[in-house]
Formats: sequence, C-alpha cells, structure tokens
Amino acid sequence: MSQVLEAPPKHPAPAPTPSAQELAARYGLAVSNARPSLGRYAGQLWQRRHFITAFATAKLTTQYSQAKLGQLWQVMTPLLNAAVYYLIFGVLMNVKRGVPDYIPFLVTGVFVFTFTQSSIMAGTRAVAGNLGLVRALHFPRAALPISFCLQQLQQLLFSMIALVAIVLGFGLPLTPKWLLVIPALVLQFAFNAGLAMIVARLCAKTPDIGQLMPFVLRTWMYLSGVMFSLQQVTKGKSVPHAVHFALEHNPAAVFIDLIRYALIDSFHSNQLPHHVWAWALGWALLAGVGGFIYFWKAEETYGRG
Repeated sequence: MSQVLEAPPKHPAPAPTPSAQELAARYGLAVSNARPSLGRYAGQLWQRRHFITAFATAKLTTQYSQAKLGQLWQVMTPLLNAAVYYLIFGVLMNVKRGVPDYIPFLVTGVFVFTFTQSSIMAGTRAVAGNLGLVRALHFPRAALPISFCLQQLQQLLFSMIALVAIVLGFGLPLTPKWLLVIPALVLQFAFNAGLAMIVARLCAKTPDIGQLMPFVLRTWMYLSGVMFSLQQVTKGKSVPHAVHFALEHNPAAVFIDLIRYALIDSFHSNQLPHHVWAWALGWALLAGVGGFIYFWKAEETYGRG
C-alpha cells in the first residue's frame, strides 16, 4: 500500500513590521520637539506673551534680591559706570571739549549702550543657562532671549528716571522731542532681541563664545561714541570716508544719537547721520527678523546633548 505524502500546510508570510514613521502617521503622532512653521512659531510666541512678561519681571525682581540696596542698583550701576567714564574720558582725556552738556551727553550714551550690551550678554545665557527649563517644558525657545531683553528694557526704564533728573538738573528743557524716545527704544528693543537670539543659538552650541562677548562689546562701545562725540574726534583729521560712514551708521551709534537728539536740546539735527530713522528701522528689521529666523531654524536642537 503506497503511502501518500502530503505537503505541509502553507502559512501566510508575516506582515512586515511597520516603521516608527508609519506608526506615527497611522495614529496621528508627531515629534514633540519638531520645528513648527515660521508663522505658527510666531503665533505660539504671541500666545505666551503673558509668560514672557511675567518671566522677565520675575528675573528683574530677583536680580538684586540679595543686595541690601535692592532695586536701587538698577539705577546706581549705570550711574557709577558713567562716573568712571567721566573721570577717565571727561577729566583725564578731556574729550568733553567742544561737547555742550557733556554729562547728559555721556550718561545718555552709557544708558543706551548698556541696554544693548546687557541684552546681548543675557542672550548668551538664555538657552545655555536654562537647560533644565528647556528640557522639562515644551514652549517656543525664542521666549527665553526675548524675555531677557524685556528684562533689560524694564531695567532701562527704571534708569531713565535718573537720566531725566540729570537732564533737567542741567537746565535742559522738557520739549515735545522727548516723545521720540518711545519709537527709538521700540526699534532698539527689536534690534537687541534679534542679536540676543543670534548669540543664544551660537552659545547653545558653543558656550565659549559667551566668554568672548565682553571683549567684542567693549570694542564696540569705544567705536560708538558713547564717551565722546564722533564728529569732534574725526574733525580735521584725514579719516577715510568709508571709516567715518561706518562709525556714524553703526547701529549702537544710531540709537544713541536718536535718544540724545530727543533729550538734549543742544544736540542738533545736523549732528545726526543722514536718514537716521531709516537706518534705525533698517537695523531693527535686519537684526530682529534675521535673528528670529536664525534662532527658529535650530529650534529642535536646543537642550540636546
């Protein structure tokens, strides 16, 4: 009797295991730290405007909480810096010669440049110094450098009380030009926030850049006419036109000149660079928009490593 051999039953081949991307698409999942579109990112920032304001105010309140004089240091620090610069540049180097109302001129320059300087230095620590917050919570990371810049703006507004007292104390009149301080500070804030976002991204990847920034900013200060009049220094000297143009139109000098023009009656319009408001707007847009886009492009990398 012949034995019939039957073939074993065929089992269907196992279905291929879906990839993580396919599973995410099937169940509507998304990467938690994926970079949103630029418009959506800006919308998320606007939704968190109250957090940005509250965070900036809290940082400002706690900044001098351990000092006995407390918030008075917000005014005393730039005033002490101005006093040192007056001793060195105004008295020893006598750069005040030919500059009417030199003390209001100097204090205005110090206060305005300190706003930019402090915003940039705060930007170096915005991401690198808040990694715990960045890794623990999901929010648009640009909120950090912007809030630090807002903190510096709040500090400047406190310092402006002393600046106004100095200007009035030297007999300078209160004029409608003082209202020009508002648009000038708005443009400077946009400029500072853009630079803060740029250095925040750079320092998040390379923290050593933050160690170099004080030297860069000190050099920038000396080139911006904070302690002296650029016109007086270059007057009668064979300075190349390109160098004179670069000194006069560098953004720090532009914002300083605008606020000096607004507050100091003896600082006349002929001392301003040509088309100064156009330059201020251009610098604000270039740094503000460019810095925002530059920071946004690395959104998903912050807090890693």
